[in-house]
Amino acid sequence: MNKIAAGVVRFQKEAFEERRDLFTKLAEGQSPEALFITCSDSRIDPNLLTQTQPGELFICRNAGNIVPPHTNNTGAMTASIEFAVGALKVPHIVICGHSQCGAMKGAMNPEGLNDFPHVKEWLGYARAAALVTNRKGAALNETEKLDMLTRENVLLQIAHLKTHPYVALQLSSGETEIHGWVYDIRSGDVLAYDERLNAFVPVAEHYKSPGRVSHRGASA
Repeated sequence: MNKIAAGVVRFQKEAFEERRDLFTKLAEGQSPEALFITCSDSRIDPNLLTQTQPGELFICRNAGNIVPPHTNNTGAMTASIEFAVGALKVPHIVICGHSQCGAMKGAMNPEGLNDFPHVKEWLGYARAAALVTNRKGAALNETEKLDMLTRENVLLQIAHLKTHPYVALQLSSGETEIHGWVYDIRSGDVLAYDERLNAFVPVAEHYKSPGRVSHRGASA
């Protein structure tokens, strides 16, 4: 804990002072570029990964980068999505999975989660992706299956995301765009789902396409 506390002191003396004008502006409100939904895994740092500053990402994290389908039952993810899309009107939503995800390992072997009932129930939201992986990837080894499940889970959570009312509204008007990403911790590679190709391709390749939305109403 001493290391963490010392980091706060260093932030106040150095990083905050270097960005004092930015924080003064942010104190008046926020207008993030994207809602970034990713795993709680300690190895994932959304701002480091995207090289963004405070105020640019509205970040939601949970085990397995799960988005429960919309219901009338209030939950943290549902409320955060509603606020980010309905109130802040973020132009982009990113769902980012990652390599060697412990949650996805659990989703592959739910019988091993009997001592963690809340985790087991939560990962039920990834069950469809696990079923798809078990069928499509029957001939794969365990590492390959985990990679496939990580990608299938991103696609499943995108489908869940589209059931949320404000997301559906913003998608229908073209004001919000959804992105599915997978980050490889070891290599630093980030793949983005290309709906036209029905495949995950390198981010640099995916976003070089002309006419893609780059930020709040502007085209790339």
